[in-house]
Amino acid sequence: MKKLLIIGSVWPEPTSTAAGKRMLQLISLFQKQNFEITFCSTASKSEHSFDLNLLSVSSKNILLNDSGFDDFVKNLQPKIVIFDRFMAEEQFGWRVSENCPEAIKILDTEDLHFLRKQREISFKNKQENNPQNEISEVFIREVSSILRCDLSLIISDFEQQLLIENYKINSKILYYLPMFSEKFEGEISEFQERKNFLHIGNFLHEPNWQTVLILKKLWKNIKQKLPESELHIYGSYVTEKAKQLHNEKEGFIIKGRANSAEEIFLNYKVLIAPIPFGAGIKGKLLESMEFGLPNVTTIIGAEGMQINEDWNGFITNSDEEFIEKAILLYTNSEVWGNSQNFGFEILKQKFNRDLFENDFNEKVKYIYENLNDHRNQNFLGQILQKNALQSTKFMSKWIEEKNKKK
Repeated sequence: MKKLLIIGSVWPEPTSTAAGKRMLQLISLFQKQNFEITFCSTASKSEHSFDLNLLSVSSKNILLNDSGFDDFVKNLQPKIVIFDRFMAEEQFGWRVSENCPEAIKILDTEDLHFLRKQREISFKNKQENNPQNEISEVFIREVSSILRCDLSLIISDFEQQLLIENYKINSKILYYLPMFSEKFEGEISEFQERKNFLHIGNFLHEPNWQTVLILKKLWKNIKQKLPESELHIYGSYVTEKAKQLHNEKEGFIIKGRANSAEEIFLNYKVLIAPIPFGAGIKGKLLESMEFGLPNVTTIIGAEGMQINEDWNGFITNSDEEFIEKAILLYTNSEVWGNSQNFGFEILKQKFNRDLFENDFNEKVKYIYENLNDHRNQNFLGQILQKNALQSTKFMSKWIEEKNKKK
């Protein structure tokens, strides 16, 4: 049977992060093609880590700077190796190339880390986004990783175009593969059956935390117009500073981890997400569309998700307009219903698995059957593979020897 190895930066947590859901979707894609899958990671599992045994996926803990990985991957002989984020490729890519040179190396970027970091710096320095600021150490590391791999999966069509048009990355080594999503098959609650505002996001993710701080500032204006309403904020890994924002009198309620997406997304009337920076596809906004929950967000929040001018609610970067549109959605059933339908249409036209599955399988098949030609056309990747990674390789070996002496 064909073998696939996934090297994860973390163990998937689909109930905590959109990245965890994304990983399970990739596993499903390859299992449908009859791959035998092994997932390994240097990270520790948490109580919320998904039990991969339920999917008949083998699990293995691996170590950094350990030649034991060489024996492991050499014995496994995978046909394909997927690196979860560029850091995993930096750490193990050269080992895969040395021990399994014919294996296709695929990088799942999740989102462009250099873009998210640049936007974070601009936000905290109160600066306009400057594309020149993207040329950072993270940019060099991430783009180098993209070039070294045979194929990189890009989750946002905006980021795909950015790499091709701004940074002249060969489109043949990029593949736009968003998160998949579709309308909830069960009964979807009506406007009059729902109440209160919702926000959700992992509190350890910096864009999510900054979003909560912005909500704290905006909420008093919404509450003033809608005194009976409350804002309930869900998310895993609630920090102490987040708990301090909880105020029942203000109707600003920190709820913590959600038991299930279905339970919350079907009960609230409007999701509000004034996301100030970030990258990739926002899982919370996809889920809001799935369950027919309109939202108000920012331009960056909706980036890579919008079709023409239609949206599952409203998009604005103005605080005043954000407050106005949140109140409008909450009080106007016709606007709310139209927004809900726009969301369903976006899922159908942009995030349906059937739009991508067959083409993706053909792309991987073509690369495997023409691997040498494919790699020869990516000459920059070949240069980086042979030279730039030598320092990483020998540093790793030096650390391993140093650890042995201890």
